[in-house]
Amino acid sequence: MSLTSDKGTRRAPSRLRSPYALGGLGAAVTAVVLATLAPAMASEPPGTPAATGSATPSPLAHPEGDWMGSTIADHEATDPDAAAKATLAGGLEGVDVSNYQGTVDWAALGNADVRFAYVKATESTGYKNPSFSAQYDGAAQQGILHGAYHFALPDRSSGAAQADYFMNNGGTWTDDGTTLPPALDIEYNPYGAECYGLTPAQMVEWIKDFSGTVAARTGRVPVIYTTTNWWATCTGNSPDLAENPLWLARYAATPGPLPAGWSSQTFWQYTSTGPVVGDHNQFNGDEDALKALAEG
Repeated sequence: MSLTSDKGTRRAPSRLRSPYALGGLGAAVTAVVLATLAPAMASEPPGTPAATGSATPSPLAHPEGDWMGSTIADHEATDPDAAAKATLAGGLEGVDVSNYQGTVDWAALGNADVRFAYVKATESTGYKNPSFSAQYDGAAQQGILHGAYHFALPDRSSGAAQADYFMNNGGTWTDDGTTLPPALDIEYNPYGAECYGLTPAQMVEWIKDFSGTVAARTGRVPVIYTTTNWWATCTGNSPDLAENPLWLARYAATPGPLPAGWSSQTFWQYTSTGPVVGDHNQFNGDEDALKALAEG
């Protein structure tokens, strides 16, 4: 799988073998490898756990390689023709971006009728998107409704701690008619076991902790981004958070079955191979409804 600058043919970042697996090459080689990786590891959220599930991505892949949907292709079937099929369904077009995209051509997106955008602000309590301000402000300057999202790592710290970090670093909400509610990206663990070592009950409580903290500070409950399969597996298909707007990820012609409690999705991420930037989404409503969501 290959990566492109616009995620047009995005695949999971390449994995590097641990230097400890080199055994016979000796301690000197191990020391050189560790010294080479040290600068990249410094930007990674602290305390990366050892993988207990799928293969562990290289420290070089994190957290720059974590974005909305970056783990889906490794866990769920995707339709390569999803974008063409889903576009027929209509709905307002939107995108989500992270530092992976770097400089985004917001004018081109605006000309392509993109009406909303979400920008990754933070991950866990140790990473801030260095491109956040430029991307967030760039969307605003084109008249695109915009919001911020947090990439959750529930095994690192409490939901409240991550919500506070998110709020303190761009994730707040402003009652200006153009700012969308904050969003929580909760998906497969890119560092190890897909449910982060939490039981379904613990996961539900973690999400409630995050959501309640955001609501207390902003007056808005966050949008929850997830997949139906992950939600069923890692929360026991809990219906307890259905008051939060749902952002469903499914790379197919239709949204398909929804997690328990929700009767419809607010957003649907239907492809990671869209034009200009890879991740494209549809809002389930018209312009007035999208503005109403921003206004709260």
